[in-house]
Amino acid sequence: MTDTGPRTRGPAADAATAVQRRTRIDEPASSTRTAPTLADRRRRAILAALAVALAAGGTTVGIVLSEGGTVTDPPELGRYAHEWPAPNADLAGTRAAAGSAIDTKSVGRLRLAWRFRFKAPPGLSGIFASTPLVLGSRVYVQDLDSNVYALDLATGRLLWRARFGQIDGGPNGLAAGYGRIYGNTDRAAFALDADTGKLLWVRRLARRPSSAVDVAPVVANGLVYTSSVGLPPGGKGVLYALDAATGRPRWRFRTILGDWAVPKEAAGGGSWWPVSVDGRGRVYAGNSNPYPWGGTRRHPNGAAYRGPALYTDSLLVLEGRSGKLAWYDQVIPHDVRDYDFAASPIIARNAVFGAGKGGFVYAWDRRTGRRLWQTAVGLHRNDRGPLPSHRVTVCPGLLGGVETPMAYARGRLFVPVVDLCMRGGATGYENLFDIDLAGRGRGEFVALDARTGRPLWARRLPAPAFGCATVANDVVFAPTLDGRIYALATDSGRILWQATARAGINACPAVADGTLLVGAGTVYPDRLNPVYELIAYRLAGGG
Repeated sequence: MTDTGPRTRGPAADAATAVQRRTRIDEPASSTRTAPTLADRRRRAILAALAVALAAGGTTVGIVLSEGGTVTDPPELGRYAHEWPAPNADLAGTRAAAGSAIDTKSVGRLRLAWRFRFKAPPGLSGIFASTPLVLGSRVYVQDLDSNVYALDLATGRLLWRARFGQIDGGPNGLAAGYGRIYGNTDRAAFALDADTGKLLWVRRLARRPSSAVDVAPVVANGLVYTSSVGLPPGGKGVLYALDAATGRPRWRFRTILGDWAVPKEAAGGGSWWPVSVDGRGRVYAGNSNPYPWGGTRRHPNGAAYRGPALYTDSLLVLEGRSGKLAWYDQVIPHDVRDYDFAASPIIARNAVFGAGKGGFVYAWDRRTGRRLWQTAVGLHRNDRGPLPSHRVTVCPGLLGGVETPMAYARGRLFVPVVDLCMRGGATGYENLFDIDLAGRGRGEFVALDARTGRPLWARRLPAPAFGCATVANDVVFAPTLDGRIYALATDSGRILWQATARAGINACPAVADGTLLVGAGTVYPDRLNPVYELIAYRLAGGG
């Protein structure tokens, strides 16, 4: 799955070995320049078919959110804090399960509790690639046909289903707030009644062929934060804040500054993992790459997007109420290797952490925007500067580096790494569909000291780590593309428990008290007769 051009993450991925190196940054690398802000515009037309369904249902908006006054964050974030109430567990993006009964002493008691099968055949990225939500006795999930399911946490029984049938490259996913479930199709944002699945509103955000929506939304400040991504020809990703009650756009931030040099070829920008929100209401987003990666014969080495191509491959920090740019840091100017800076930022104390497909983890002082440190993870080769006219081995490759969100707990960052090298040059990469996924791909989970960026341990894995890191107390869960789920000790990386699913995994685990939920929703070459499903593991004997 990549955010620009053809979808390339999902059933694909691989790599080799892993090398780590660390670089200290002593000077600030961010800028305080602000981008043009965008005032509220007229409402876009609602998708015709969904609008008909909405009218036929006679639905009215059942909550009232202030247009200008103080709006509290969704009560679900506090009420279900010990479960999994947001795409990355909390607004800070830590992916840490609060109050879980799972730890190093109990994790060995995890046993299969139930399976919920996805009936639709998988697309390029599979049929499920996101994180389940857990609110009380219910689990909410979205597949890559944009359909939403509410399940009973105890049994996996289907409670309701909202059908959209819109194929999406993903990862997709859901957010909860104010009694509603929020999500996206490939083109629109929507809100459902959490109890019944009834459609409450839908708002079109993207128009083919120049844009699409892949991301899970985040709800805070009475707003729904989401994003489109830019697709060729000429597309530019946009970050949106929508009114949670009505779906009306409050602001838009265009993640590409200025015009493309060659609009018929270039595209890019936008987020495909959820944003994070701090206590001041500021929004932190990782922005994706410019396209075409490498380049073309007529415009090699990214000549279709001359110069740094702001704000691609950047951490963007926006004022949550206005969309005004507070500060940004572009970590790779003029990226020609598809090194999206896409993983959800993590907010912890006075720092913010980010990572992307370039295989580096970064830390900033979020008060000043000063870069504190950067650390390389995984294998690196020919990963900086212009590409030669002939093809060379590039590591990380198009599907390598940090593809999915990290986790944070107790002063440590846990980083999923994909080691997959590819042949690339000034006019592009080798054909993705010619890659031996099972033979070339490897994975790694790395623990970093969050204060210094120093590597603490690394656990190499036999398949690419395409699932997010997820922490429960002193255990970090590490899913891999070959369908294995590992539980690692956070202090050493030692394997404490593992299970094997019946399909490949590029989805992200959630933990609620004593239950682990993980979706196996994609293909893998060594998995014959795959079964695509959400799996619940629960501590035997309660908990």
